[in-house]
Amino acid sequence: MSKLADVIQDDSFQKAAKTGLEPVTPAQPTEVRQLGRGNRKVSTLVSYEQQEPVVVQLCEERTWLQTEATLLAHIRKQTAVPVPPVLASGVTDGVAYMVTAHVSGDDLHETFSGFDTGAKQQLARAFGSHLASLHKQFRFDNYGALVVDGNSLQAWQENWTDWFTEYGQNAVERLPSQFDSIRQALLALFDSYSSEEPPTARLYPWDFRPGNALVDDGRLTAILDWEAPIAAAPALSAAKVEYLVADWYVDTPKPLRQAFIEGYEQVRSYPAIEDIHRVAAIADSAVDSNGTVTNPKYPELAVEESVAFHRNALQDLL
Repeated sequence: MSKLADVIQDDSFQKAAKTGLEPVTPAQPTEVRQLGRGNRKVSTLVSYEQQEPVVVQLCEERTWLQTEATLLAHIRKQTAVPVPPVLASGVTDGVAYMVTAHVSGDDLHETFSGFDTGAKQQLARAFGSHLASLHKQFRFDNYGALVVDGNSLQAWQENWTDWFTEYGQNAVERLPSQFDSIRQALLALFDSYSSEEPPTARLYPWDFRPGNALVDDGRLTAILDWEAPIAAAPALSAAKVEYLVADWYVDTPKPLRQAFIEGYEQVRSYPAIEDIHRVAAIADSAVDSNGTVTNPKYPELAVEESVAFHRNALQDLL
């Protein structure tokens, strides 16, 4: 039987976890298990004998979890997007903590390819309708990283062209050396970018994908990992989710992309996506937060095949 100290060995992290659990339950855990999600947070499943398990997330970058906890509360209140309820959150000794209910389900990244065509399309529709609900409910005055301001979330970049140009160029510059042959052409797209009319800023959940979703009996039970949300043009997030839901898993993505659009249009009109939105979305998807090339498909492609997958997708837009 593992204990909290066996799994979380850092003293400050241990204290934060215990502080987060105190208002949730006085019971002692029967099992503590590290979860393998996220590059920036420590996530732990805590089980009990006579009550439902909970998930404890810990992070030294306190603003990330504070923002995520606030966003999750608003999503549960304002939409039907399936996210786990936040049971406790705060900061102690410089470590932020968030305790959420545990939601059961299978990792959709690992199971998506095994569904038949109809089930895949239904899941793509669900992603579309959920993203549209987020766009409908969350509107902001400015662009960029969202931070907690009282009980709300705010962004601070007023100029869309400036923010988007920097975002896209940073994504391209982070690509590894295997992309050097097309890097300058991609950067040039952002050098010449301008927007005649600034788009309305909507919620951009930048990691909104099957790899952060749980499924049970073909139905989405939870979408996880809402850290570092952004306010941006809805076309940018739509382009990224198209890539992560449709192109990522199947050889013929058009039917899945259409299903995603259909789901979105059940809630609101689909945004007009330009090629430059897709370039930014794909470049940002091609490497993770540690700069490691991401691996599409399941079973996942090897590194060289993954590089070719992303590079070909970008090359098609030049």
